[in-house]
Amino acid sequence: MRSFRSDPFLWIHLAGLAAFPILLGLCLVGLAMGAPLLPVWLELFLVGAAGIVPVLGMQLFRPFYIFSTLVVAMKPELLTPERQRILSLFKTPAHQMLSILVAIFLALALWPIYWWSPIAASVAPSDWRPAGLVLAALAFLGCNLFLQVPVSVARVMLGGDAKFAGTSPYPLEKIRQDFTSLGLQVNQILPALEAESEMVTATSAVATPQPVSPLATDEPASSSNPTESA
Repeated sequence: MRSFRSDPFLWIHLAGLAAFPILLGLCLVGLAMGAPLLPVWLELFLVGAAGIVPVLGMQLFRPFYIFSTLVVAMKPELLTPERQRILSLFKTPAHQMLSILVAIFLALALWPIYWWSPIAASVAPSDWRPAGLVLAALAFLGCNLFLQVPVSVARVMLGGDAKFAGTSPYPLEKIRQDFTSLGLQVNQILPALEAESEMVTATSAVATPQPVSPLATDEPASSSNPTESA
């Protein structure tokens, strides 16, 4: 039986962690642009709040719909029961607690990033501080997104098969309202998995009426009665 860990969407979002150091570097460059205009604590608060609050709020109340990208998303009604179980694992207290811990880690990490930012002054594209703060806030928002989602995916993938088998599929009718989907709704994004292909084939075979031979009729074939002809 194919493990739920082989789902390609899990690996795609886990690989999104590769964008984290790039975005962290952009945040560093943004904080290096120009001399501080506001008190240090206020600049840190503005950048931190803009980066942490939206993503943390999403993960706590409407987790990211992982069967999607930032551009397109699979229609929830087309999800298999296995994928519905995967979604159920993103709506647990453990998922929320992990999201809070990741947010705290990033909030603490912003302080040394702020003080190390002068080392990136030589590559800063401008000395206009407001633009630097905007760049830093957007980059830090990306840092949160591309760390929160992969970490939550990793927690799901590290779960046991027995726990997964005992998880109830998430109700299809509640997915749209309980998960954050950013992309255009489509029928398929990635090539169908083997199990899905078999399911679709079986469904099509049941739904497609079989052709009826013209010789097969419900009425018995007429036969000549020699008595009647006599």
